[in-house]
Amino acid sequence: MADKMTMDLVTPYRKVLSIEVEEITATGSLGEFGVLPGHAPFLTSLKIGELSYKVAGKLDHLALNWGYFEVEDDKVTILVETAEPADEIDLDRARSAVLRAEEAMKKLSPEDKEFRKYELALERALIRVQVAGKAVRR
Repeated sequence: MADKMTMDLVTPYRKVLSIEVEEITATGSLGEFGVLPGHAPFLTSLKIGELSYKVAGKLDHLALNWGYFEVEDDKVTILVETAEPADEIDLDRARSAVLRAEEAMKKLSPEDKEFRKYELALERALIRVQVAGKAVRR
């Protein structure tokens, strides 16, 4: 059994990563899951959440917007709307986005069309804050 697998992470704008990894953890639509080399083939959808991966024993973290995750023959392909590495997230900006979304939601009822938009914005901002907190600051 191989001790590594290839991970390609792509957004509509660019290929974010193409690297050999030891393990991956992601947030699927049914919950968090992990993948190691030799994993059975599968395809799942991703929700707004965190993706972590290990290279040379070191964990790196990204904030992801929704997308898809496929495993086949020790090759993982991840297609997502957005992907932000922890060390590239502006923590102050993410915290401000949390406050803006919370304030907007206070003025709306859950039945309002705009409520879901702000609910998703809040979810993205909270994930960005969570992931930014895991960045290794240099």
